[in-house]
Amino acid sequence: MNAQPRAYRTELSILAALAACMALTRLHHFDALPDASWAVFFVGGYALRRSSAWAFPLLMLLAVAVDVWVITGQGISFWQHYCVSIAYWMLIPAYFCLWAGGMWLARQADSGLKFILKGTASLFASVALCQLLSQGSFYWLSDSVAHKTLSGWVDNYLTWLWPYLQSTALYVVAAAIIGTVFRAILRHQPHTAQV
Repeated sequence: MNAQPRAYRTELSILAALAACMALTRLHHFDALPDASWAVFFVGGYALRRSSAWAFPLLMLLAVAVDVWVITGQGISFWQHYCVSIAYWMLIPAYFCLWAGGMWLARQADSGLKFILKGTASLFASVALCQLLSQGSFYWLSDSVAHKTLSGWVDNYLTWLWPYLQSTALYVVAAAIIGTVFRAILRHQPHTAQV
C-alpha cells in the first residue's frame, strides 16, 4: 500500500474524529461533558501538524459554525449574544496558540517521562496563552464587561484558567490513550500484500 494515501486517510480520520468531538461538546448536547474545543486544537496541532494549512482553518470554521448555529437557534442574532463582540475574532490566534503547542510537542524526540513533562508544560503554556487572548480580549474589548479594572481582569483570568486547563487536560489525556491503543492495534495487524 502506498504510504502517502494511507497517511492522508489517517489524517482525514483524525480530523473527522476531532470535528465530531468538538461539534458534540460545543453544542452542549451533553451537559455533563465540557466543551472539548481547546483540546481539539491542541491535539489537532499534534496529530495534523503537516496539514495545518487546511486542517486548522477547517476546525476554526466548524467552531464558528457551531457557535452561529447554537446562538441563532436560540432566536438571538449572533452579534447580539453576550459572548460575541469584536473580541470574538481573537479566538483565531487564541486557538492557534493551542495548535502551536501541539505542533511543538510533536517535534520533540523524547519519550517516556521526559515527553510527558514536555507535554504537560506545552499544554499548560498553550492553555494559559489561549486564555490570555480569549478571556483578555473579551474582558477588555467587549461591552459585556461594564467595569474594567486590572485587578478584575486578573481575578477573572485566574478564576477561569483552572477549569479550562482541567477540561482540556482530561480530553488530551483521553486522546493520548486512544491514540496509543490504535497505534498498538495497527502494529499488530498483519500487512496484506497488494494484488
